[in-house]
Amino acid sequence: MGAGTEPDGSSRSDEEWERFLRESLAGAADAPKEPSARARAVAKRLRAEPDRGPEGWRSYTPARPKRRTGWYVAGLLASVVLLVVALAPGRVVDLFAGGDPESPAEAAQRPTMDEPFRGSPAASWASGAAGITVPKAGAVGWMSAAEVERALARSRDFLVASGLDRGVLRGERPEKAMALINPRQKDVRELLQTAFRTPSEKNDPLLLFSRFQPSRTHLVGDVVKTRGRLTYREGERGALQVTADVTFVYPVTRADTGGDDEIVRTIVRRELVLSWDDPDKVITEPGTFSIVSHKYDMTNGGCGAPTGYFTPPFGTDRRADEAGTEVDPYDRSTPVGRGDSSGDECRRATRS
Repeated sequence: MGAGTEPDGSSRSDEEWERFLRESLAGAADAPKEPSARARAVAKRLRAEPDRGPEGWRSYTPARPKRRTGWYVAGLLASVVLLVVALAPGRVVDLFAGGDPESPAEAAQRPTMDEPFRGSPAASWASGAAGITVPKAGAVGWMSAAEVERALARSRDFLVASGLDRGVLRGERPEKAMALINPRQKDVRELLQTAFRTPSEKNDPLLLFSRFQPSRTHLVGDVVKTRGRLTYREGERGALQVTADVTFVYPVTRADTGGDDEIVRTIVRRELVLSWDDPDKVITEPGTFSIVSHKYDMTNGGCGAPTGYFTPPFGTDRRADEAGTEVDPYDRSTPVGRGDSSGDECRRATRS
């Protein structure tokens, strides 16, 4: 039988169910009280022998028994509640919970300033560089195993300097990260020369670096959650080719909260292919790599024209992102979607 349905198949409205429950509870307080066994016995004897007793005998009226209504009312209340739960469980939840039964569960999963990853899959991820897995090194192409190990470590250093460095995240230029890029690589050199001064779709620092504008956005806490790995193989001309596929989760709040501690998690998944070239075959600087390709997917990072910073949407601004393509930013089973240009497509996170 469905909630709010009578045995004969008719339906009660929400108002009728609320009135039924309230009237049932109100009636419990006025329910008749049963006399005690002693009082019943005395009353029976007096009815049977009304003329017995000395002159001037006054009819005995048994004292009014003490009212012990607590258990009676509790039992009646329990019966009413069980009946209504059986017939209309949804209405009982609404009456006693005060609204949407999903609201308490949702509230318990909302991030806080002390727990910015609460309710997110990233809550169980590693923090910072610890979430970037580096494989065991072996000799590849022109490099020995020891040289491959150093190259892998520096590749991870680039990810740390470009996506985890606190100064860079607060909008500073990523000097340490840029120092690891081959300065002889013409297209990347042009990107770096113009991206910070006049960001555009083609030359946007966000293609390689994670940055937030401090006057608009503040990072929450000191932790960025990460999950990803490095892999390697032999590339062109015997080069060591390293592929990095890492997801970064940044909890942020607006710089001027005005008492509002709304927290948004900007989620960025990057795929970088780096080439550690043989200096005998490619013009390069020692200890630097060339960038073969760079891709990234981003949600909750803004959908407007390039500014050189992620611009997480807060409050009513989040409605603009809701019109974008729906994606699960924590799903790492599919390829990174964006190419070398970030494009103008918004992405709406199914989980944040």
